Amino acid sequence: MCGRARLSSDVSEIKLVFSIPPEQPAPNFAANWNVAPTDSLPIVRRHPERGRSLDLMRWGLVPFWAKDAKIGFSTINARCETVATAPAFREAYRRRRCLVPVDNFYEWERLGKERRPYAIALADRRLMALAGLWENWRSPAGEWMRSFTIVTCAANPLIAKLHDRMPVVLDPADWPLWLGEAEGDPAVLLRPYPAERMALWRVGPRVNSVRNNDPSLIEAV
Repeated sequence: MCGRARLSSDVSEIKLVFSIPPEQPAPNFAANWNVAPTDSLPIVRRHPERGRSLDLMRWGLVPFWAKDAKIGFSTINARCETVATAPAFREAYRRRRCLVPVDNFYEWERLGKERRPYAIALADRRLMALAGLWENWRSPAGEWMRSFTIVTCAANPLIAKLHDRMPVVLDPADWPLWLGEAEGDPAVLLRPYPAERMALWRVGPRVNSVRNNDPSLIEAV
């Protein structure tokens, strides 16, 4: 499961880390410490003519065949076990894979009726690349929307303390295969990220509300 994240790195840094050509325009994106479904994030995709590009898309994939954008509320994540066959994701998996840059994501520990939030990041605090899929959708009124989903897998031992699922995290060496720049089967990348290369820490309950959006949300408690 991945239902909340942070992306506060500068767009120019994101372009540098993900090797976006400097002539590519940077999307207008404000730092967001509490990204939630239906929010927009800059995602990295492979353009057939321009190479890698950074484009703002809405979180919650709306399949091209959908009649209503509301389906995006149930498609914020795609399970790696069924991503190649599920009707909502199979075409995007074949043709429109992307990287979703985040600084960290959040997960909650359930203790009875209490839910304790945690921030989860790479141990060295580098930008994290999550495996994603993107899609184009045209509304009945003729308006176009681009949206994405985050692919999930079984949790590693670190995150399994909180939840049985985690997003698929990709190392830089894996990016060309996932984006379709290199030949191979992308299914080999759909695995838990090593626990020893990640870190988690408990944060305060303010992150529970999407109305709260400031740097204090990632402070350890």
